[in-house]
Parts: sequence; structure tokens; C-alpha cells
Amino acid sequence: QVQLVESGGGLVQPGGSLRLSCVASGSIFSILAMGWYRQAPGKQRELVASITNSGSTNYGDSVKGRFSISRDGAKNAVYLQMNSLKFEDTAVYYCQALHRAVSWGQGTQVTVSS
Repeated sequence: QVQLVESGGGLVQPGGSLRLSCVASGSIFSILAMGWYRQAPGKQRELVASITNSGSTNYGDSVKGRFSISRDGAKNAVYLQMNSLKFEDTAVYYCQALHRAVSWGQGTQVTVSS
């Protein structure tokens, strides 16, 4: 089993920045990749960014050039740096870990509002 705990969400003005953190515990040796997804009210959950153990990254089209994913193996953590935030980035952001199964964090709210 892998447990994930997210932090770093909050309220930010358009154009601002936030950094989300996700720390994994449990069977961390089995993790193949980690990522961030988001879900806005009335919408499906969508990929924001992912990163494999080898460091390969993938981004959703709507965040390319604005968001950056990174990981710290020593801390079993993955981060999402979000810059130039827009109203439409408002959502609950979930951390995901791929191993023999899929684990999700509890989610952290990001609200972009003036």
C-alpha cells in the first residue's frame, strides 16, 4: 500500500503562484510514477502533470509552460510548481502514485480568484 498526503493549496490571485507538495509513505519502493490530477466542479478529473522514476515528465495541454512537476527521491515527495495561475485552474488537486495499483491522496483545494 502507498499513502499520499498533499499540501500547499489555497487562495491565490490570477497571475500568482502556488507550490503543491505530496509525500508518499508505505510501499514506496514499488512506485513507478507519480502525478497530479485535478477536478473542477462539474468536470471530469484530468491529468495535470506526471513524472516517472527516470524523470520523464508529461503535462496536460492547458498547463504546459506554466506548471512544473519535480520529485525528491530522498523525501519520497513530488511537487507541482504552478505559475501564472488562471481562474480556470481552480479545482481540487489530487496526487497520484502508480505502483501495482493506483493510490490517490485526499486532495487539496486551489482557488484562483481576485
